[in-house]
Amino acid sequence: MEQDIIKRQNYIRAKKKVKEMKAFYIHLTVYVLVNLFLSGIIIFGLMKSGDSFNEAITNFGVYSTWLFWGIGMFFHWMGVFGFNSIGFGKNWEEKKIREMMDKE
Repeated sequence: MEQDIIKRQNYIRAKKKVKEMKAFYIHLTVYVLVNLFLSGIIIFGLMKSGDSFNEAITNFGVYSTWLFWGIGMFFHWMGVFGFNSIGFGKNWEEKKIREMMDKE
């Protein structure tokens, strides 16, 4: 009986995690598509107003949405995957120690 409750809790936790990951990947897809579209419009508008292509792509307006929305994407990523996804999880030190010992 108790094992069934634990399994159910683990299932609910895993399901919630997968849902959060799916939401992040949808957010990431929207981020890329919308920013590509906006950058294209801005570059086209700048070139239409007389700027050269090189001047247009170096304009901060082209990258500002990428940058500021990207900061939000970073925090969303951290919220979903956490600091452990960078590689400094619980077992990181042990893995590195074993790796260094194996090399010697």
